[in-house]
Amino acid sequence: MHIEFRHLRTIKAIHETGGLARAADMLGITQSALSHQIKGIEDQAGVELFVRRSKPLKLSPAGKRLLAAAERILPEVEALQAEFEGLVQGRAGRLHIAIECHACFEWLFPVLEQFRKAWPDVDVDIRAGLAFDAMPALIKEEVDLVITSDPEDIPGVTYLPLFDYEPVFVAAANHPLAAKPFVEPGDFRGETLITYPVDRTKLDIFSQFLAPAKVEPAAIRPVELTAVILLLVASGRGVTVLPDWVLRQTRFGSDYITRPLTEQGITRRLFAAVRTVDSDLPFMAHLARLARQEAVRLQRG
Repeated sequence: MHIEFRHLRTIKAIHETGGLARAADMLGITQSALSHQIKGIEDQAGVELFVRRSKPLKLSPAGKRLLAAAERILPEVEALQAEFEGLVQGRAGRLHIAIECHACFEWLFPVLEQFRKAWPDVDVDIRAGLAFDAMPALIKEEVDLVITSDPEDIPGVTYLPLFDYEPVFVAAANHPLAAKPFVEPGDFRGETLITYPVDRTKLDIFSQFLAPAKVEPAAIRPVELTAVILLLVASGRGVTVLPDWVLRQTRFGSDYITRPLTEQGITRRLFAAVRTVDSDLPFMAHLARLARQEAVRLQRG
């Protein structure tokens, strides 16, 4: 027995209109073609689908079973068709995000709230567990976007620029280094460095500042939350380096001082890494635009 979607649409149309002529008009076919189609279904099934010579045309028990299947299956097919159309037109899709930048949660959530309202048919998720195997996960299509400040030359991966930021030194206001206009790598030799609990290769303070100078702090204290990091710094328990936008977003009191890393400072750029085949999707471009707008808002305070 070979049932097609058109057969389901036929049984549903006849039930709704109560006759072959009106059903044929609804389906855009001739009454003769509709009658031939019904006979073909009945021949395959070996049962009659309608009570003959009834007005309006009534379904037999077998016809009612087929109608029930049509009412269950056709809405699912139509929903799937609409979803595929949304994918083709860029209105729908999946956006699973991995984050290599631990502090990026601070600005990402407001961006995603705006994104969700603009793209309700895009499935958004943050895959924090994949944060440090993020690029392999992107290539294997386990995630769709990676927030990173370390672009690698990987075939099939495109980097959408988000915004620039400056990693800055933060210490208690009475710290001895507060007297300096900027800090140098050697200044960290006697310090306890408070950092996020991530691999040091993902932290600007190491990759851009201490590692090139082959300097190691006296101790490293990993702390999860930015607010706790600042509390410890203000209490004289150590020093830290944070992106400048984190400090603008945080209520920054007189208990702290900030200084640039080196006299010129260090500028870094944050990127959204996506698969090149997905880089032209409208919602990808919109997310990058929202991120840049949020960065501007943070810079203005």
